[in-house]
Amino acid sequence: MGTFDNLLLQLDEGVTGLFKQWNIWTSLIVTLFAGLITYQVSTRQDPDIHPFLLARQSQASPVRQPKESSVYRPQAAPHGLPLHTGLNVKDPGANKWARGRDGDLRDIWRQTLAGVQEGDDKGAKGRILTVEGTENVKEHHLDALTRQINLIGQHLVDQGGNRVAVYLPNSVELIVTLFACAFYNLNAIILPFNQPDAAVIDMLRRSAADTVITAPGSFSFDVVVKNYPSLRQLVWVVDEGSKHMDWNEVPQGTGSNVNVATWQDIINDSPVEAGKTLPPLEDQSEPKDITLFWQQGPGQEEEMVKFTTGNIVSAIAAQLTAIPTARRLSPSDIFLPADSLANSHTLVLTLTALFSNSSVAFNSSASEAPSLSAILSSPAVSPTVIAVTPSALSQTHKEVSSALKSSTIGKDLHWLLSRSLAESGAFPVSGFLTNYYNQAFRPKFSGGKKLRLVYTAERINGGGKVRLSGEELNDLRLYTGARAVYALTAARVAGAVCQTNMYDYRGGEHFGPPVASVEVVLRDKGGVRNSDEESQGEIVVRGPAVAGKEAGLGVVARVREDHTVALI
Repeated sequence: MGTFDNLLLQLDEGVTGLFKQWNIWTSLIVTLFAGLITYQVSTRQDPDIHPFLLARQSQASPVRQPKESSVYRPQAAPHGLPLHTGLNVKDPGANKWARGRDGDLRDIWRQTLAGVQEGDDKGAKGRILTVEGTENVKEHHLDALTRQINLIGQHLVDQGGNRVAVYLPNSVELIVTLFACAFYNLNAIILPFNQPDAAVIDMLRRSAADTVITAPGSFSFDVVVKNYPSLRQLVWVVDEGSKHMDWNEVPQGTGSNVNVATWQDIINDSPVEAGKTLPPLEDQSEPKDITLFWQQGPGQEEEMVKFTTGNIVSAIAAQLTAIPTARRLSPSDIFLPADSLANSHTLVLTLTALFSNSSVAFNSSASEAPSLSAILSSPAVSPTVIAVTPSALSQTHKEVSSALKSSTIGKDLHWLLSRSLAESGAFPVSGFLTNYYNQAFRPKFSGGKKLRLVYTAERINGGGKVRLSGEELNDLRLYTGARAVYALTAARVAGAVCQTNMYDYRGGEHFGPPVASVEVVLRDKGGVRNSDEESQGEIVVRGPAVAGKEAGLGVVARVREDHTVALI
């Protein structure tokens, strides 16, 4: 018998022996093994971003100064190229290859009116919405808002206003006042809302405001006028139910010569055709500063910061490039600022949404809501992008995690999806397990069905006690079905100091690389020192988005191996 015949005989005996030992357990093992392979092949996804791009997220300068780390810049603005300073606004008739102007707040509103200039969405415009209660949504026509900008701005100028304080919750009137100040060369001062009278008076005094725009009942008129005699002008923003009352009269006994008017009277008493055209850009000076107050811990005085329009537009430019092109804000998005517009981060994101021709929905109660379930309780509007506080996200995480623990299947399925998210680097796509998880265990936010992106920020010395870990952020991504961007913000930096890549799901507590409007260096502080092997120390930020061009933040951080910033 030849060698080939021996091989065939051995093969026949092996196969026969295998099937002789086959039983139900063998069938079960083979079935499970085949199912596992099938599942791995059918659910395999490429990562949302190449791992190499997450391995080195910022660029370090080749040389460092004594007692300092290297200077870290984002990949979008590497060393040798300038940081992003503006919006690259192209005027009509300008050479398409020439660099555009940096622009200012006036260009943001002009872009909002003009709509998308090129591409598939050419001509598309965003909407401005106000959410009233849980059922009603009011749309504000852009032309009507332009008229309000002109009439309010002209009224403030005619009455001798110069430094205009806005004491309102998140609202259309706050944004209109900001643009009115930009077009009519007034200083805008945004006060954090819902403060004690003493705090309001102190902020008015420190900012030297001569005009206040607020809502009736926001503060005691008598107390403010008595303790702040420099006030010359007051504009009430009256709601629909209080229009019949006379708000123009100064209470007797105050001894004040404050000029009192209502927002509605200024608009309604003007000729119908008045204020429809914006002032021309020619021969106009750059808009004046925007003053914000950084709220610190309990019992501490707010830090007053003056931002130039250049600081603001550079921060907006950084946000425009921080998100990959396919995921950037567009006319199909609805942006909801669920954090106070008195915070520069939320304000910059809102202006970024307007410049991107996205719709913006204002909800005066959203910034006070304790969790996402309260923020997204209105079925009347479904935002696709929101800016929210870490405390609201933390509360949402606690609520959903507590409910999920009661289900063994839900807990195991969540663990499987979390592991896939962190290790594969791919956001779960539609599939049997994902769809079952979404239907059975994901919380039902009535107004959050289309949510795709969540912005949140840690505020340095901002009194906040909540810090989100990478694992919590991944949980929240699965709970909401939206990607998350976690930023680090500071008083003297417009927008963000640094923020995580929206495709970074690896976990770990960090704040990503610097944004394209700043560069970061770490200086030795106390026992924390830099070396050739370790970059750590006090964060110092420089760039066009920084008030005064440079700011030490007073907190100690380190730069991780992937060149992201993490607080120590």
